[in-house]
Amino acid sequence: MNSTEIKSLNQQTLDRIVAKATAHKNIHGAVFHIQSSDKAWRLFSASGNLSPDSQYYIASINKLIISFITLRLFQEKVINLNDKISAYLPYDLLKGLLVYNGKDYSDEITINHLLSHTSGLPCYLIDKRADGKKNMELILAGNQQSWPMEKVVDEVHRMNPKFKPGAKGKANYSETNFRFLGKILEVVTNKKLSDLLSAVFVELEMNNTFVLPSESAGNCAPVYYKQNKIDIKDYWKSTHHDISSTVTDQMKFIRTFFDGNYFSSEFINKLKKWNNIFFPFKYGIGIQKFYIPRIFSPFRAVPEIIGHSGSVGSVAFYLPEKKVYITGTVNQSSNPGIAFRTMMNIVNKL
Repeated sequence: MNSTEIKSLNQQTLDRIVAKATAHKNIHGAVFHIQSSDKAWRLFSASGNLSPDSQYYIASINKLIISFITLRLFQEKVINLNDKISAYLPYDLLKGLLVYNGKDYSDEITINHLLSHTSGLPCYLIDKRADGKKNMELILAGNQQSWPMEKVVDEVHRMNPKFKPGAKGKANYSETNFRFLGKILEVVTNKKLSDLLSAVFVELEMNNTFVLPSESAGNCAPVYYKQNKIDIKDYWKSTHHDISSTVTDQMKFIRTFFDGNYFSSEFINKLKKWNNIFFPFKYGIGIQKFYIPRIFSPFRAVPEIIGHSGSVGSVAFYLPEKKVYITGTVNQSSNPGIAFRTMMNIVNKL
């Protein structure tokens, strides 16, 4: 798509769509950036307490950046995606981690299982604990929590696994997978995960993107749960992979992932081994797909939308058919779905 092929997406239309997003209850701000593959046109729009230059928490879009690092190491033959994680992590860390139907499958988990959420490991944040509570709900309620790796491992040991690694047609979206993947990256590179991420930001000239918490990200927009600002600095300090960014920097990254300069289209196609995780998303190998079945869009097929989203309503996606990239956020953890509705309102104008 080039500047002469735009149907009805102009600045006025985009402004109206983004303003509509902030009209929803508890949406304090929204910002979106749209850009064509050939860079012939680009649009920004912001409403509420966010601007085109605002730094914001990208949440799980960090998984796409961790995938980027992992897949490059695979291309450089530093690792193999079919490597068992037991080749990199100590036995004491993995023993009894995934016991399913009485059998310990912990040493059968591979890097590919982590990347594709097919390990069967429960999520220490969003899956139920033994007492029926969810740690993410406690965090959103204002219960400050720190989650160093040792605590993650202890929690996972107390939770029920979802299935054995690589079970056909099975996937469970789990932050646990990427915590272990981060540890493997540290082992194979002998560098801190935060440093590996920061090196990507420097390489791609993402000058307003930082690992949280950071003095450089001091202007990061507060994260909201309904009307409340959430203080999750203790959590950020413990993960070493949570990130603050801008729509412009996110655009630089999502373009880099899919523009063919690092990963060929053939390589990207091999990542598209989709499994259902939760509606409206499927997950491949390190990438996410926003998927609307035709029954919910009877008058037009929704084009392929690939990239990643975050739990605060952050999005970074590529539409190959339209040759368009979209980044943005509504910065609201209680209703991230507004971001996807906004994105679809934009897509329908392309």
